[in-house]
Amino acid sequence: MAALKQRVYFDTSVLVAGFVAQHPHHASAEPLLNQTIKSARHQAVISAHGLAEIYSVLTRAPEPIHLHPAEAWRILELSILPAFDVVSLSAGEYLSLLAECAHAGLGGGAVYDMLHLYAARKAQCRRLYTFNVRHYRELSPEDWQDRIVSP
Repeated sequence: MAALKQRVYFDTSVLVAGFVAQHPHHASAEPLLNQTIKSARHQAVISAHGLAEIYSVLTRAPEPIHLHPAEAWRILELSILPAFDVVSLSAGEYLSLLAECAHAGLGGGAVYDMLHLYAARKAQCRRLYTFNVRHYRELSPEDWQDRIVSP
């Protein structure tokens, strides 16, 4: 019986850096991304929301990161979709997340980061890779904080 792969989640900051050679964090993101994709021990995970977020960032970021929409789609189609498990949240999970944000007084961009955390937890990931470690740890449950790391 084959061993189960450890699931690892990549947030938008790492994926954009990993796929855009001109990104300032490319040198640290790209090797981790390639190693994970080729690994027999790990399975890369992204949320459905993350797919839209990556496309949005790639098509609206300033030069040199800015890509034409067709180029951004090509990255999703050829590099991410074949190699990543995509996890989606249900309508009920979105409502629970929004209620949790409201009770915690969270708004703005924190809501989108919470979507990534929810997806990574739902997919039972062992790691969440981000360049926003401190921020994600502040939002995460205590038992998840050590799983959030930078490449």
